[in-house]
Order: sequence, then structure tokens, then C-alpha cells
Amino acid sequence: MLSNQILHKTVQDIKEITGFECAVWDMRGICLVMTSEKMIGLDKKILTFCETVVGEPMRMGDGVGMFLVRDEDKPTYILALAGEGETLALAGEMGASQLSNLLFVYKEKMDKNRFIQNLILDNLLLVDIYNQAKKMKIPVELRRAVFLVEARNEGENLILDTLKGLYATGTRDFVTAVDEKHVIVVKAVENTEDYTHLAKIARTIADTLNMEAMVSVRVSYGTIVEELKDVSKSYKEADMALEVGRVFYEEKTILAYNELGIGRLIHQLPESLCNMFLKEVFEGDVEGMFEDEELQTVFTFFDNNLNISETARQLYIHRNTLVYRLEKIQKRTGLDVRVFDDALTFKIAMMVADHMRSVKA
Repeated sequence: MLSNQILHKTVQDIKEITGFECAVWDMRGICLVMTSEKMIGLDKKILTFCETVVGEPMRMGDGVGMFLVRDEDKPTYILALAGEGETLALAGEMGASQLSNLLFVYKEKMDKNRFIQNLILDNLLLVDIYNQAKKMKIPVELRRAVFLVEARNEGENLILDTLKGLYATGTRDFVTAVDEKHVIVVKAVENTEDYTHLAKIARTIADTLNMEAMVSVRVSYGTIVEELKDVSKSYKEADMALEVGRVFYEEKTILAYNELGIGRLIHQLPESLCNMFLKEVFEGDVEGMFEDEELQTVFTFFDNNLNISETARQLYIHRNTLVYRLEKIQKRTGLDVRVFDDALTFKIAMMVADHMRSVKA
């Protein structure tokens, strides 16, 4: 069934083009949209017409034309035009044809959307994927990648409409959503395009939504797959990239599954192993173990490749103050972060702690 918005625009267009007042009823005789309140007076005629519409798809008389609108073979709407003139029948038939075409296009669009959603969520058997794709003329063997778009602020509904305007055309690219927080773009990838190109697409999506829809988003993407049946794999990778990004790479706007580094590895570790590692390194609960100033100091130290002079300069402190803070961490943990191996252990342990906090949240 078409939305009232689409029906309203259609009858307004018919009136503007033909000059006839018009309205649309459903098969129960309920008026859905009209261009003039005078059309309400046709209710009884419409109900009578609905009873005989199968054998009489069009009825003319008394300055009114009534026309059956079918969804394939199923009677769906009654279109009525009021007025006089030889063009009334032609206008009504063309209007009914337009509504039938809109029903067909809307139904086809919804079928494709439902198919892509079920494909992404692994709700289809392999034979169903091939059969439905063939029916909807969707290429099976085509390089694709899945992009997952997450609004940083909830309730942003402009993302879906904007991305549909960019990519949801034809049978190669698709835009859909499986929940209220994320929009999914299934994008065709040419044989000459690689992951550098995917990064550019992700950046384009983020920049476009920021400029046109005024929405701040985070975009992730999975690996390139060769066949339609593997699209769900790319979606799961994009979803994991978002999860890993929330925990370890909060500052990043673009997240690629194949560039998650050690964050992806930690994300997949079992909870029991993580707890064992934290107990081994910190000998207890890491929560509240370090002050914010200490963590800022040590992470700045890591960012500067364990360079004491540069770290002290960036933090606007004396190098002796920096050494004092690092030695305090050494006394508390037994790890001298000025030594590469201990610095690596501390870094990984803090990432594991972040992962465990996200698991418990």
C-alpha cells in the first residue's frame, strides 16, 4: 500500500494536469485522500462500485468517473474524478495506470529492501539467495563491501534519506537499516578498486552527512567480498569495527576492519583470559588504580615513542617531574614504562581493561 503522502501528491498532480477534482478510496469504501471536500458526497457511489468492480473496472456517469486501480491482479484502490468533458475517461485511465505503476515500484523496492536485510542478517538459505536475486535481477557475482554508519547523536533520521539519494539506485548498491541507530550501505566495488578506495568512500559518506544533513557520524567498513552470499560476512566485520572503535579508538571517525590492529585481537579474547592477564599484570582491579594525570602522562609518553624530553615539553613539565610520575607507576605495578617491553605490557593491559569495562557495561 502507498503512503498517504504519495497518494496526496499523486491526486494533486492529476488535478493540476487535468483540471478535474479527484480522490482515492480503498476497497472498503474509505476515502484516503481528496483534492476537494465535495468528493465526500461520492461515498455511496463508491461503495456500490466496489461491489461490482471486478466485472466493471470503470464506470462513467453524472459527471463522475470511477476507475479501478490494481496491484498486479488484486483490486486495491478506486480513483474517482469529478467533472465534465470528453477527456474525463482518458484522464481517469491514465491516473489509474499511474497509481498501479507506483504500487509496482513501491512493492519492488520493499522486496529488495527486505531481501538485503535478510541477506545481511543471515536469514536466508543459500538457494533462496540465488533464487530471489535472480528474480530481482541483482548480480550474484560482484565485488561488494558493506559500510556501517552510526550517528554520534541518537534520533538522527536524515542519514537514511541522504544515503539513499547517493547510493540506492539500480541493482548494484543498496541502502537499508536493521535498527534505529545504524544505516547500512552495500556498495559495489570495481575490479580496479582496493581498500584505499573504500577509505575514500567512507570519508565521502562522513563528510556528506556532516555538510548536507548536519549529522556527525562514525563510518566503518568490512572486507571486500566476491559474491552476494558473503555480504553478511562484510557486514559482521563492519559491525565489529564499530564495536572495537568505541572501546579503543574513540577519536576515529573512519574504522576499517582490516586496520584495527591489536584492538581486534583483544576484542575477541575470552573474558576469563582477560581477567587472568589483568590479575597477572596489576595484581587486582585496575579501576581507580591510576589518577587521570598519571594516565595522561604515560599515554603522552607512548605517543612520543618513549622520548622523555619531548613528552615533558608537550606536558609543560620539568623532565624530573615526568621521571617522578613514571617511577610512581613503576612502584605500583612493577612495570618500568621507560623500557620497551614493560611499556608494551602496560599498553596492552590498559586496552584489555578498557575491553572488560565495555563488556560489563
